[in-house]
Amino acid sequence: MDTDALTAGLLQELRRTRPYPALSLTMPTHRRAPDNAQDAVRLRNLLSEAHNRLEADPEVSREVCAAIKQQLDRAAGELDQRRALDALVLLATSDEYQIWRLPRTAPERVVLSDSYLTRNLVAAKAQARPYWALTVAADHAALFSGTTESAQEAHVGGFPLSAPREEFNPQRMERTGDTPSNFASEDTRNFLRTVDEKLRAVLATDPRPLYLVGIAPALALFDEVSECAKDAVGRVTKGAPADNAPRDLLTELRPALDARRAHFAKEIEGRLDAARGRKAFAGGLDEVWAAVGEGRVGLLAVEEHYQQTVRVDQEHLKPVTDEVVDPSDATVREDIVDELVEAALDSGAEVFFVADDSLKAHSRIAAELRF
Repeated sequence: MDTDALTAGLLQELRRTRPYPALSLTMPTHRRAPDNAQDAVRLRNLLSEAHNRLEADPEVSREVCAAIKQQLDRAAGELDQRRALDALVLLATSDEYQIWRLPRTAPERVVLSDSYLTRNLVAAKAQARPYWALTVAADHAALFSGTTESAQEAHVGGFPLSAPREEFNPQRMERTGDTPSNFASEDTRNFLRTVDEKLRAVLATDPRPLYLVGIAPALALFDEVSECAKDAVGRVTKGAPADNAPRDLLTELRPALDARRAHFAKEIEGRLDAARGRKAFAGGLDEVWAAVGEGRVGLLAVEEHYQQTVRVDQEHLKPVTDEVVDPSDATVREDIVDELVEAALDSGAEVFFVADDSLKAHSRIAAELRF
């Protein structure tokens, strides 16, 4: 699965307590050759480590050990190297396995616990900035799940939707000059009200920024009848949206996505400046880590490619750079940034990833504090 599948409900399910052991395996991967040639070897080594850990654990019975090994082997057999992103996460118990591909790297790790490890999934989704894009026409509406890198049609909440009148053909009517009558029709208004109702249900389950795509009359009428339209963060006025391939849609959305990103970059910079002025600011890993632990962070800003291994030393974080990390060392946190992102989101903070070097003066991570 990709990170846009990580809804609040699914995250809650992943975090629930399971019979020990719930196994989480994470590793960095590569999108292209020749770098991706090493991924298969790295995965085999980690699977071997997982098998050894299971066999050596006195709390894991022989039957459970064999069942989890079988689930891991099934997961490994299902992997398609051509779909690799920047990290792989395998989750397994004796009853199931899950495969997650992340657009954000993660360290090599095997964890046995009573719940799955979710910090890398949560941070990757936050960085990917998932959104919904609704394409609207007089007789058709489709919903696309997108990130900064991809978009795909979402078959959720009843989407895609088509108007019940099969003979209705907006392309033909556009050629004959009758397009305005389509959008004056009460049938069309009712159809778009249905689209809005379905969309509201999707947004209630999985809230994301919404973009609207369609020809001007379709968007104008949707604005009139829709509750969701007023909350759209961007729109693209373009013809024949029902015929858009996901790749074409992403190209058309790019200016709106870039504009929103630039808007947020300025807004975040302003909020951090104001926070410094009123002494409600934390900068650098150590300060931010302490503030997140106290539940004081209202906004967390992180440079997109910032990751750091640290050692916890007397309630402070010390960067680990050149030395080899011992996986059994409980004081070492290999993905402390992802851990902070997850903890901040759990405490109700807003989290934004910003351009590299934009927080250079603050050691690449900064926070606006609530108090």
